[in-house]
Parts: sequence; structure tokens; C-alpha cells
Amino acid sequence: MKRPPFPAWLRAHPSDRRGSLWLALVLLVAGLLVMLVWLAGRYEISQVQERLERDTADAVSDIRSALTRNVQALQSLYAGSPTPGSWSVDAASMLHEHREWSRLEWRDPGLALLAGVDSPFRAPVFDRMGRDNARADIAQACLTARKYNGPAYSASYFVPQSDGLGMEVMEMCMPLVTAGRLSGYVVATYSLQGILSEMIGQAYTRSQEVSFTEADGTRLALHGSVRRGNRVFTAQQLLDLPGNTLVLRMDGWRSAPDLFPNVLTALVTAMSIALVSVLVLLRNDMRRRQKAERDLADALAFRKAMEDSLVTGLRARDLQGRTTYVNPAFCEMVGFSAGELLGRGSPAPYWPPELADEYQQRQAIRLEHNHAPAREGFESVFMRKDGRRFPVLIIEAPLINVLGRQTGWMSALLDISEQRRVEELQRASQERLQATARLATVGEMASLLSHELNQPLAAIASYATGSLNLLQDTAPGLEPGLAKGSDLQLALRRIAEQAERAGKVIRSVHDFVRRRDQLREEVSPNALLNDIMPLVNLQARKLQVRVRVEVDDGLPDVLCDRIMVEQVLLNLARNAMQAMDLPDLRDRPLEFRVRRAASAEGNRWLEFSVADGGAGIPGDVARQLFTPFFTTKTEGMGLGLSLCRTVVEQHGGYLDFVPNTPSGTVFRFTLPAVANRKAKVPSIE
Repeated sequence: MKRPPFPAWLRAHPSDRRGSLWLALVLLVAGLLVMLVWLAGRYEISQVQERLERDTADAVSDIRSALTRNVQALQSLYAGSPTPGSWSVDAASMLHEHREWSRLEWRDPGLALLAGVDSPFRAPVFDRMGRDNARADIAQACLTARKYNGPAYSASYFVPQSDGLGMEVMEMCMPLVTAGRLSGYVVATYSLQGILSEMIGQAYTRSQEVSFTEADGTRLALHGSVRRGNRVFTAQQLLDLPGNTLVLRMDGWRSAPDLFPNVLTALVTAMSIALVSVLVLLRNDMRRRQKAERDLADALAFRKAMEDSLVTGLRARDLQGRTTYVNPAFCEMVGFSAGELLGRGSPAPYWPPELADEYQQRQAIRLEHNHAPAREGFESVFMRKDGRRFPVLIIEAPLINVLGRQTGWMSALLDISEQRRVEELQRASQERLQATARLATVGEMASLLSHELNQPLAAIASYATGSLNLLQDTAPGLEPGLAKGSDLQLALRRIAEQAERAGKVIRSVHDFVRRRDQLREEVSPNALLNDIMPLVNLQARKLQVRVRVEVDDGLPDVLCDRIMVEQVLLNLARNAMQAMDLPDLRDRPLEFRVRRAASAEGNRWLEFSVADGGAGIPGDVARQLFTPFFTTKTEGMGLGLSLCRTVVEQHGGYLDFVPNTPSGTVFRFTLPAVANRKAKVPSIE
């Protein structure tokens, strides 16, 4: 049996079928949206019309109620058997309260006029045409009133005025019955314009137009807003009165365009346009989203490859301290796999057991107080899976989500074991270099030692010879009459003094060469200067240098490596004295000064200066003065000033020089005062 052929749209290419389906969907949605807009417009029109009809019905009800109250007010005029004169006074007073009345009349049973009062708010209505022209209307109204035994109204009629205009009025006749007998009539002339303006609330007339019309639509009276718009809404209600029926018409205008009769329709239309636009662009949006997903996958793959290639360990933890991410470098660093670390809280398996409690306490403090670590990082100690400890540098930053809230911490970790080993080698090399420099300094002072020791040794020999002579009872050169015992004691005392002097010189050099203490300690500035003075004075006496020391009062101690700072001072003093070793230089001052560093905040640093009166430093030499192995001396090594700057900078200070006045150079450096020392902040794992 031959199968029927498939429809053409099923045999088409899938992309063509999707295009046809999209077109059909767009047309369907567009039709639904057009229908929705049309229905919304119709709904709005019906709502406006219903609201206008309600307002019209309410206005008719207000007029009926006002007319009823007016009847009651007119009945009160006849309480107490009034005379025409008293009635006129009371009627005039009542006309002040009811502007809708143009005239009030009291007539006898034969409709003869007994008293009449015109409204004080306008000229008498019937001055031009006379009252007799309205007699037929009055008679008809009174006849109807007599028939219904209550108030009745006449048909409205036009009354021309003296100003060339006119007004539409109607008569209301109310019979007066006394002891069952007709005693007369009250006739009230109503202005239709007055009824609209006085008996209908301003809420209706402020935004709408109210009028009395005839059956054919001719307007008899008009009141209210005169605004016009593109669309007019009209509602009519019958005002059925005894003897007469009026048509009350209320018109409302809308200024909004017909296409958008209200905000709801405009909103629906805008949403419809937006929905159609979304449907039209949805296909392209899906393509862009697929492309974005591919780009995101490529970016994630790139980031994963980049993180896997890093030698820096990366670790992420949430606000509860649980590990949420580690990269391969971190796993390799600690020897644990990612599965062994992810989701683990405190204590971490790479914490040394002896430090676990301390790390856990510090981590709790950080998580509780949201303590942000320093950006330069902090050092800690980790343990590999095989139990080996190694130092790490940890740099942490908060993890912030797209809402701006912190969700955890990201840590970058560096294994600094090799760095510590290199630093230890550098420190040992620095110590050896410093020891070599000290030995070189001592070697240069060897000639000074021989000169300085000759004096005390020669004195010791002289006093020893004199003592021997005294002991042998012969003392050549002694003055006669001196007591032998006293001379012997004096000679022995001189021997002891000179021997002590020679010992001090030897001990100063010995202490300088042999001491190895590298710990920083609190030392007073005077103590630093006093320790180097014996060695400084050795060379000063030889070169005829005048040494002066000036230390400000009340200076705090400095926190420093005492031996290294003494070497800096001694090196600067020796260079200063050598700079003044000139044949034509008579005055050779060497000044040591210690004061507060005025440029430092809070004066928490002390400034040491060594000034000489030499020839100064030339510009080409000044540029290379602190370069290692640069020297202007034939026997120098070029390491002295370089080592001095290194020592000072290791203390956090600076070393520089400025010209001295009137000649020479001032070398100055700073050291931290004890008051500037801060408590060491423990590292937080």
C-alpha cells in the first residue's frame, strides 16, 4: 500500500521547519497581543462609561433631595399665620440661602398675587416681559399640585432678560391647606442653571459638564467644566418630577489618545511590544548564550590549566574554616591529595601536632572577628604527610561574592625552605665578611698599638728600675730627704697604673675582634660611644685629632646589635681622622653627636653623626662612595662604608653624608629608639 506523502513543511530542512514554527508562533502571539490591547481598551471605555452613569444617577438623586428640602423650607414660611408683610421678610431671608430660586410668590386660591419677592442675586426675572406671560404655566402647575395634593412643577420656559440674554425657568406650585380647606398657593420660580450650580456637588462639575436637555437633545441649561478632548463620554438620566420630566445629561472628555485610553492599556501595549521583541530576538539570544557557554567553558579550562601550572599553592576556606579548594601545587607541597583536604575543618592534617592548638585558636579569632591579615603575608610552619616540617609564607585575602559579601578566605602559600637556607648562607657570609673587616681594622691599628704601648711600658721600666735602686738603698737621681718607703710606694703605684693602661688597650682590641654576639639589645648612646673611645683615642693622639662628644639629655636607649653599631662608629671615626691627615691642616676636630631624629614622626629615632674638618668628598667619589670594593686608599679593601650602610639598613635606619661647615664631611645614621619597638605579632596560620 502506497503511503500518503508527508506535508511539505515536514519534508523541509529542520532549520526551515524551525523558522516556520517561529513565524507561526510570532504571528499567534502578535494576534493575541492585539486582541489583548483591544480588550483592555474596551474595558477601559466601559469603566469610564459606568463611572459617568453612576455620577449622573447620583446627581439626579442629589437634585431630588434638594428639591424635597426646599419644599420643607417653604412650608415653614406659613407657621403662625403670617401676613403678607411678614411673609415677604421671611421669604427675602430665605432667598439669600437658596440661589436656585429666582422668585417666591404667595397667591390666594384664585391665584391672585398676595406677596412676591425676587432674588437679591440677580435682576428681577420678569421685569421685561411681565408676570402675566407665565400665568398659564403657573395655573397648570397649581392644578397638578391640587390634583396630587402636593408640590408640582411646570414645564420649563425661556424668559428673556433686559441684557439681551435669557434664562430657562420652571415653576413649582405648592398648595396651602388649612383645616382641610385650600387657603392659597406658594409659587417658587426655579432657574434651571441655578439648580445645576447649587444642587449638584462640585465633585461632578469640576471635571465634567452637566446640563438639562430636551428630548431632541437641545440644551436648556449648562454648568461645569468646558474642557474638550479626543473622546466624549455621555450619560443621561430622567429627573421625573410631579407635572414635569427633565433630562439630566453629563458629558465627560478624555484628553488621552484613542490608542491608549488609559495607563493599563498603554502598559499592556508596551508589554506586548516587548514580548514580541523578545520572541523575535530569542533565537539570536539562544545563539549568543550557547557561544557564552562555550567561552565560559574555555575560560574555566584556561583558569584550571593556569592554576595547575602554578608553583604557588592555592587554598580556599569558607567562614567555618573548612577547605573548599586546593590546587595541585598545594597538594604537592603538603603531600596530601585533594580528596584528603576538601571539606576538612580544624585541625588541618598539615598542621604540626605541637602547634595545632595554637593554630586553631588563632583561626577561631580571625573567623570570629573578621580579622584581615596583612597584605605582605605572614610566616607559619606546615608539616608534610611524611612528618617533615617546613616554613611557608601565607598571603590571604577575603573571598567576596557578587553580592559584596564575604564567603571565605583565599590563601596563596609559598614554600620558603630554600629561601631560608639561602638567607642562612648569606648571614654566615656576612658574619665572615664582618669579621674580616674587623681584622683589617685591627691590622691597621697595629702600628698605633706599638706607639701607645711604648709609653706605658717605658714608664713601667723606669719605675721598676727606681724601685730596685730604692731596695738596694741607692737611689740615683732622687732628691735627698725623701723617705724610702714613700718613694717605693709611689713607684709601685705608677707601675700599676701604666700596666692597667696597657691592659685596657689590649682588651679593647681583643674584645672588638673576638665578640660574636648578634642579638639586639637595649643600649644607651653613651655606652656605645664609651666602648669605642679607647680605640678612637689611640689614633687621635697619633694624628693630633681633637675629639669632642655631644649627647643630648634625656635620650632613650636604642635597640641594636651592639658590636655591629660599634664597628660602624669606629669605621666612620677612622675614615674621618684619615681625611684630616693633611700636612697643612692645623685644626683637626672630630665630633661625635647623638640627638633625636627631627624628621622622624614622633621623634622615635635617634641620629648619630660623625663630623670631621677635612677637605670634603669630591663629587665623582661621592657617587660611588657606598659601592662595594670602591676605595681611594692604596691599602683599603673598599668594604667599610658598604658594610656600614648594610648594618644600618638592617636596623631599619638610613646612612648618608652631607658637607660640614666650614669644611669637611658629616656622616650620619639613624637607629630605632626603644620607645619605637612594637610587640611582635605572632603569625596566624
